[in-house]
Amino acid sequence: MEKIIRFYSDLIKRNLNKPEVVRSLIRFGLEIAKLWVDHIGEKDAPGSLRYLNSICFKFMLEPLRDPGNSGFVNLLAPTEILHSMDIYPLFIEAYSSFASGFYCEDTFIDRAVTEGISDTLCSYHKTFLGALELSILPRLRFAITSSILCDGNSNTFRYVANRYRIPYSIIDVPYEFSDGSVRYVVAQLKEMISVVESATGKRFDIDRLREVIRLENMTREYLRAYIEELKEHTMPNTITLEMYKLFVTHPYIGRAETLKFFELLKEDVKRYPDSGYRIFWVHILPYYLYPVQRYLNFNKEFKLIGCDLNFDYLEDIDEKKPLEAIARKLILNVNNGDFKRKIENIKRLVIDLKIDGVIHFCQWGCKQSFGGFMLLKKELEKLDVPFLVIDGDAVDRRNSPEEQVNTRLSAFFELLTQRGKRW
Repeated sequence: MEKIIRFYSDLIKRNLNKPEVVRSLIRFGLEIAKLWVDHIGEKDAPGSLRYLNSICFKFMLEPLRDPGNSGFVNLLAPTEILHSMDIYPLFIEAYSSFASGFYCEDTFIDRAVTEGISDTLCSYHKTFLGALELSILPRLRFAITSSILCDGNSNTFRYVANRYRIPYSIIDVPYEFSDGSVRYVVAQLKEMISVVESATGKRFDIDRLREVIRLENMTREYLRAYIEELKEHTMPNTITLEMYKLFVTHPYIGRAETLKFFELLKEDVKRYPDSGYRIFWVHILPYYLYPVQRYLNFNKEFKLIGCDLNFDYLEDIDEKKPLEAIARKLILNVNNGDFKRKIENIKRLVIDLKIDGVIHFCQWGCKQSFGGFMLLKKELEKLDVPFLVIDGDAVDRRNSPEEQVNTRLSAFFELLTQRGKRW
């Protein structure tokens, strides 16, 4: 499989002067990958996770198949509105991850830097912008982002909108919750709706949004039930499948496929007894790093319980006042505002899920991950929870020294086994 992907990567790179050909190659590669996932896939994975694998490829392909009915979004954009209008979001962090899966991230990043994009920008953004500069990205109808978590979002989405001459909306989310901050975000959501309506010719229906939020609340109910089961069960997992959960806890929550996934997941987890050391991941997941795969992919001794980004908002939202509910959800997301919110959420999860060790990944170019890990470390020391920091890049392989990562992981897991189970 590795040789096939490398061959396909070389084919893409040889045709960079033909953007239409490269677009077709990327889409065709994803179509073939979906067929492989659907009919062969991860034999050792539970049925729910095999289904997750399949729908993530489906979600990725929808805007590539129908760019005229799609828009660019980021991880924390209010996509419920798009789902209510039957518009496909292209999740840019996922696009960059799949570009890395094609071994094309280096070429895309180098092109972005050549065009003047800062080398210190997050590699997810550089890869995406490199594809843009190579005219590989399809021209979608609009671009939507929020100010939560990543301070690079605003400039990246503004750049995309200006380059492709499409309308955009940046939702500025206040750090503090109040009635005034909710009204402020609601006003921006209404402006966003106008942008999307104008760009697509589709009309927004608030009752349809209520249906999406109803699905979202049902989904979150299953997610909370899954978390409860995780307290007594440890499910097989991989770093890639945990990363794929970002699709369904964020841009694609409110979709029927997402609801089905969590319904399946809630039942699957019950089939597995509690075993091994419980590992919790913080921040981005570097799916391609072999040392991480070796220790965490379907490992019987060390079990990847979850990633904090998949548990950043767990409350139901009010379908009677959908725009106000979405505004509240954005403001109260633990990744918005003071880093203490994130720390308290992680501490709660570590205690509730009986975590034996925490791994924090510091993503290249991400100020938030580098700036906050020492605060998190101090709090976890109070709980006597072993904590490991790994520096690297979840997209650009050139920025992730595998030998160093392997050495640090080996020492960390040896420490865990010497200490024994905490709970």
